[in-house]
Amino acid sequence: MVKKRIVVICPGRGTYTRDTSGYLAEFGASAKSQIAYMDEKRKLVGNTTLTDLDSMPFRAKIHMSGEHASPLIYACSLADFLSIDQEEYEIAAITGNSMGWYIALALSGALSHENSFSLISTMGSMMKDSIIGGQLIYSLVDENWRVDEAKKKSVLIEIKNVGAYVSIYLGGYLVIGGEQSALDTLLKTLPAKDNYPFQLPFHAAFHTPLLEPISQKAFELLPQSIFQKPTIPLVDGQGHIWSPYSSDIEELYRYTLGHQVTNAYDFSTAVTVTMKEFCPDNMVLLGPGNSLGGAFGQIMIQNNWLDIDSKKTFSSCQNNNPYLISMGMEAQRHLVC
Repeated sequence: MVKKRIVVICPGRGTYTRDTSGYLAEFGASAKSQIAYMDEKRKLVGNTTLTDLDSMPFRAKIHMSGEHASPLIYACSLADFLSIDQEEYEIAAITGNSMGWYIALALSGALSHENSFSLISTMGSMMKDSIIGGQLIYSLVDENWRVDEAKKKSVLIEIKNVGAYVSIYLGGYLVIGGEQSALDTLLKTLPAKDNYPFQLPFHAAFHTPLLEPISQKAFELLPQSIFQKPTIPLVDGQGHIWSPYSSDIEELYRYTLGHQVTNAYDFSTAVTVTMKEFCPDNMVLLGPGNSLGGAFGQIMIQNNWLDIDSKKTFSSCQNNNPYLISMGMEAQRHLVC
């Protein structure tokens, strides 16, 4: 039997929510031993175990704080990844959005599970006591999910004028990072439409120069020796492909703890490169949740990929024969498990 080729997409922060709480209890069996390891490590430092966090009533202040949210999301994604039927599917490449880059490193073999947990826990806990800046999200698309280029140009100028930064290029959205004062200005001045702009709760100014101190601290705490060459190709937030044979470990280390911490993450380019360079039969979005589904559809529209040119044609494709399989959606999960 010829296997179908898939590219795996790893989600970022903000995906473990009230709606997705209990995800590990329902879908975590495939990562039982890995979750047990993480629970024991968390106990040793006085943190609530992931199993307990997942089973308790959701409280945003607890579950969405970095020291809890980051390993929770990693555990959910790891369980989903291990649930994929690899007798039927060949994983051609892995990419991710924002924190999803760390998960992609883990799943590709560029980090062992133990070192992945260490890196994700360390990065997630960096601002435990004080968050640097924040993020808001703003939509640039019309009703057909096509980017309004004039609007995009004016918004980019306004971002620069208030001293904020583009944090993530996310399909038809911009995630904007900066000091809270700059974000407060943008929340007032950006034209409101369909609940945008809105601030992302418990998010720092990720992927901006404001996180330079976090990058420096990460280099102090996390040695290059924990990195190794991936066994599955990776596509990063610049669209660069890290292959199993030619990846430079020092460059991978410096990109991960340096450039991607302090510079804009281009998820749109990452997805575009994976589609065009690996030509998968399907893209598979790991859980929890499905928050990247809309952005992914907008990226397909921007590329006219598979003749998808509007929200309507993307929705029709997803309803009839989904190109993007979201494991966080009950109706699609069974397609790859």
